[in-house]
Amino acid sequence: MGSDSAAGVEAIYQIATANRLLAADMFADLTPEQWRTPSLCAGWTVREVAAHLLEPLETKVDTLKLLAYLVRYRGSLDRMVDETTRKVAARPTDELVTGLRERASTRLTPPVVGPLGPMTDTGVHLRDAARPLGLDVCPPPASWRPALDFLVSKPASRGFIPRDRLVGLRFIATDQDWQHGKGVEIHGSSEAIAMAVSGRPAALDDLAGAGTDVLRPRIVPLAPIQP
Repeated sequence: MGSDSAAGVEAIYQIATANRLLAADMFADLTPEQWRTPSLCAGWTVREVAAHLLEPLETKVDTLKLLAYLVRYRGSLDRMVDETTRKVAARPTDELVTGLRERASTRLTPPVVGPLGPMTDTGVHLRDAARPLGLDVCPPPASWRPALDFLVSKPASRGFIPRDRLVGLRFIATDQDWQHGKGVEIHGSSEAIAMAVSGRPAALDDLAGAGTDVLRPRIVPLAPIQP
């Protein structure tokens, strides 16, 4: 790995750390009612989102652990994530906030998606909680740029985004010099593009352009995980 690549990976880890700390600060100020607010993740409240941000920092799943988990959860990655998240969510609120702060700098490099996957998760899940609460807590555009690059990449099609979601669309960020794809255009903030591409229908109304009508039916809200 060259020095430029090493610097790029270091920047990814720094963004992930900053996003977790931003989320921890937001969670620390929430009321009990806000913790119970449904998030943009189907079947999860804000509390489960906070727990989901913390859980991988404690387990740091590698390939062998992932295979063992999948056997335990009958081959369902979604069921595994849901059940492990709910176990962590049962902890006291202060423990969730403290844990996220203390482990914010944990460096995750899971199989296939590498450090870009967890980093992207930090921004998207922060907004999964903040958007329903009407809070403008959000990473800056510069922090969304590597997340956007990841979301439109081939590795992201392995678990993050269906392969055909972006076909025939051209995304253009309005808050920084970033664009991707060929086809009908979609304009919007880096955050709104990232959230919509990640399958969050709530972000579609923050986008403009004829491509929005093409993207909308491709984003179907997921049903809660069944036990």
